[in-house]
Amino acid sequence: MAAVNSLALPRVSRLSAEKPDPDAGLAQKALYYMSLMREVEDRIFRKLYRQGKIVGGVYTGRGQEAISVGAGLTADPQDVLFPCHRDMALFFIRGFHPREILAQYMGRVGGVTHGKDGNMHMGDMRKRIVAIISSLATSLPVAAGAALALKYQGSRNCVYVIFGDGSTSRGDWHEGVNLAAVQKLPLVLICNNNAYAYSTPIEKQMCCANVADRGPAYGIPSEIVEGNDVFAVYRAVGRARAHVLAGLGPYMVECKTFRMTGHAAHDPADYVPKHLWEEWAQKDPIQLLERLMLAKGFATPEEIASTHSRILEEVDEAQAWAEQSPFPDPSDLLKGVYEES
Repeated sequence: MAAVNSLALPRVSRLSAEKPDPDAGLAQKALYYMSLMREVEDRIFRKLYRQGKIVGGVYTGRGQEAISVGAGLTADPQDVLFPCHRDMALFFIRGFHPREILAQYMGRVGGVTHGKDGNMHMGDMRKRIVAIISSLATSLPVAAGAALALKYQGSRNCVYVIFGDGSTSRGDWHEGVNLAAVQKLPLVLICNNNAYAYSTPIEKQMCCANVADRGPAYGIPSEIVEGNDVFAVYRAVGRARAHVLAGLGPYMVECKTFRMTGHAAHDPADYVPKHLWEEWAQKDPIQLLERLMLAKGFATPEEIASTHSRILEEVDEAQAWAEQSPFPDPSDLLKGVYEES
C-alpha cells in the first residue's frame, strides 16, 4: 500500500489566557453597543412581543452581545457584513437607529424594509450590510460570492460572515467554505458557538470537539476565543482581518458562548440543563466588561449607570416613534420590488 503523504495543517489554537489591552474609549464604545443591543432586544422580546405588536418571530442574542460588538468594531465601513439572527449590534455599529429597528419588528413604514418584511430580515447595501438568510448556512456561499467580487475589483476590503455551530453541519456551509479556501478569498468566518443548534446540543451534531477543528480540513487557519470577552473577540477578529487582507485566504474564529434564552421567543428551552443557565449567568458579557472597566479605571460606577440610563431614554424615545409610524399602504406593495425606468 502506498504511503499517504501527511498534510501540514494550519494550527487550531485553544482557549488561551491571552487578553487584549483595551483603552477607555474602546471599552466605553463596546459597553454602549452591547447594552443598546440588549435593551432593544429586551424591549422587543419582553414587552412588544407579549403585547402582540411584533410581526413574525423574535430571536435574540442575549448573552452573545460581545461577539457582534467585538467583531463589528474591527471592521472598516466598506467591509461587507453578513450577520446572523443574533447580531443586532452590527446594525447599530453601521448606523441604523433603534427607531428603525423597532419599526421594522412591528412592520411599520419607518422600518428598514418599510413594512415589507418583519423582524431581523433587513439590510442595506449602502451600509454594506446584507440581509439575513433564514437558513443561516446559506449565507456562506453568498458571502463567498461577495468576497470573490471584492477580489475581482481589487478591493482592500473583506467580508465578515457570522453563523452558528449548527450551520457548520449543513452542506451549503461546506461548499461556501471550500470555494473561499480554494480561491483564497478575503472572507472572515465567525462562529458564535452557543452550544445548541435550536435544541440539538453540539455533541449530537458533530464528532469533532470544536467547530474550529473543521477549518484545517479546508486549509483554513482557525482559532477559539472566549466569546463572552468582547476584547478577546476584538483581537481575534482583528487578526483574522489582517490575514485575509494579506491575500492568504479565509480565517475562522470560533467564539465559545451560550444562548441565555430559548431559540426564539416561543421556545422555553426546557431541554437545557438548569446548571448551564446558572454557570453562564456568571459569565454575562456586559457584566464582565463592566467589571473590567472598573478594575482598569476606565469608568466609575456612576458613569456606567449613566450609560444605561441614557440608553433606556434612547430606547423609550425610539419605541414611541416606531409605534407612531404607520403601517404600509397596500398600494405600495410593489414599490421597490422591480426596477423602475
